[in-house]
Amino acid sequence: MTSDDEQPTAPVVCTACGTTNRVPLSEVAETVERHNERVHDGAAKAEVDPDVADQLADLVARDLGFLDE
Repeated sequence: MTSDDEQPTAPVVCTACGTTNRVPLSEVAETVERHNERVHDGAAKAEVDPDVADQLADLVARDLGFLDE
């Protein structure tokens, strides 16, 4: 089993608060949900950095063959 220090991380940003944090991939969904519930009354403000999310989506699409001609 790997420790949190060894896991890949993703940047979570909240433009409403002006905060950025890196969290292990396994904790991203929980971290975003917890922040939005606690700080923004459940409104979806915090998210994975959109640039990183777009890059990840492109990699997954390429890996699944969706971008093949």
